[in-house]
Amino acid sequence: MTELNLIRNFAIIAHIDHGKSTLADRMIEYCGGLTHREMTDQVLDSMDIEKERGITIKAQTVRLNYQAQDGKTYQLNLMDTPGHVDFSYEVSRSLASCEGSVLVVDATQGVEAQTLANVYLAIDNNHEIVPVLNKIDLPSADPEKVKRQIEDVIGLDTSDAVETSGKTGLGVPELLEAIVQRLPAPIGDANAPLKALLIDSWYDSYLGVIILVRIKDGVLRKKTPIRMMSNSAAYSVDKVGIFTPKMQDIDALYPGEVGFITASIKSVSDCRVGDTITNDKTPCAEALPGFKPSVPVVFCSIFPVDSSQYEALKDALAKLKLNDASINYQNENSAALGLGFRCGFLGLLHMEIIQERIGREFDLDIITTAPSVAYKIHMSDGSEIMLHNPADMPDLSTVRSIEEPMVKATILVPDTYLGAVLKLCTERRGEQVELTYVGSRAMVVYNIPLNEIVFDFYDRLKSITSGYASFDYELTGYQASDLVKVQILINEEPVDALAFLCHRSEAEARGRQICERLKDLIPRHLFKIPIQAAIGGRVVARETISALRKDVTAKCYGGDVTRKRKLLDKQKKGKQRMRQFGKVEVPQSAFIEALRIGDD
Repeated sequence: MTELNLIRNFAIIAHIDHGKSTLADRMIEYCGGLTHREMTDQVLDSMDIEKERGITIKAQTVRLNYQAQDGKTYQLNLMDTPGHVDFSYEVSRSLASCEGSVLVVDATQGVEAQTLANVYLAIDNNHEIVPVLNKIDLPSADPEKVKRQIEDVIGLDTSDAVETSGKTGLGVPELLEAIVQRLPAPIGDANAPLKALLIDSWYDSYLGVIILVRIKDGVLRKKTPIRMMSNSAAYSVDKVGIFTPKMQDIDALYPGEVGFITASIKSVSDCRVGDTITNDKTPCAEALPGFKPSVPVVFCSIFPVDSSQYEALKDALAKLKLNDASINYQNENSAALGLGFRCGFLGLLHMEIIQERIGREFDLDIITTAPSVAYKIHMSDGSEIMLHNPADMPDLSTVRSIEEPMVKATILVPDTYLGAVLKLCTERRGEQVELTYVGSRAMVVYNIPLNEIVFDFYDRLKSITSGYASFDYELTGYQASDLVKVQILINEEPVDALAFLCHRSEAEARGRQICERLKDLIPRHLFKIPIQAAIGGRVVARETISALRKDVTAKCYGGDVTRKRKLLDKQKKGKQRMRQFGKVEVPQSAFIEALRIGDD
């Protein structure tokens, strides 16, 4: 058992792409967690998608043994957290299981929007924070300027900030020493009843459900009878272990330690992230506070291409839900696409990652509808409903008002790009709240409808600022707005997967844009296909896909023109009949492509 004063639990927090995972690699290497042969780049990023995109999606944990300058060996439990705004739920879970944070700031980029968001999360958890300037070896690094920025914007003292390079390993010994000296040790009582926080869980096809825990009080050993306090599910522990970062079995976990357990858990629903695990025979008096439940902000429907794969898709979502507690889903039935699920996500990147994981990890072909947000609808009879799917919009004669979700968006951008950013935010119905300067960078705060940033706001922001802008948002509540439902009709049949809600002033332009897009995306058929955008019973835009024409007059060489006319008239009648009964095949790629707004 390691003494409590020799344990340090800490999370590494930063904006996306500031070098957290690379710095974690150097710390693992320095403490001898892996041999040189076993080391890979971003060793804690276990998913293929993470390595390909160069982003962290899942928070990962590793235990390191560090021989400090005072001659003692400390146990360091490191949490590498994601940096993207969509995965802030992963960050909040990691912070709840630690006492301190290492704030990594890129010495070439300075403080960015997500740096601020993550620091505030750490402060809310009463963390001690060690500021670190990374990428110090780059020629464009300006550590003094970045230190001033951290003091001005965040208010942290940077007189003893650690300067490091995740690439070369420079400053890593000083950082490890700072963690040991400046971060507090955990508190706990080994003799008290078992109280452990369930930080995370994921599914393994050999071991069943693996649970990541942080022990607050008591001792967790093999064969310990445990109980989940939220649903009273009871199990016996089969295996206790730690990540070094390889899985390594140990005898027991003591107060202050982070490790994993398996208990032959087959039911995915029994493991709730943030739950408290206690001893079934001698339970603790009260549960730990846990975490705030995640609030999904973006919704889309997922359907299997082959309807026989519905059960497989249901199973895949249940396993992903175990691995990522922030996904919400419920059954849905669509006239156009059959049986599927309506899913809630924390953001667009989160949605994209989950869709990609369903395809890769479970080998399923899926169709996804356009992303939308949840609207609050006040009915004439005084009731209130939440609308997650535009296709379920009630009859407007029964609706008193519609409210849409608003977000407070914080954008940090070099002042040369400020004009373009203000123009983009105004186009998206944003209201400016604040504009301040930090050196040569502007920090602008806007109130923007979430509906306007769901599709491609982040992409547009990156392109108009050459990638220099950083963006973070938080939900602020609902606001009444003049919204209308735009229905897309293909061959006079409404396609519920393409229906959307938007502001009345933009409905016509958006409808026209989608009709033009679909005209290019839907392949030609043997009959004419009208594509229409309608608000209620009023058609506001129309495009027509002309028919493929077979040359029926090819066999007529010479002779009277009436022979050709007769064949063409016969073909015309056939095409009219075909249009009545013909089915239009809409390729899956058309759904998302058609709803990308603002791209030319």
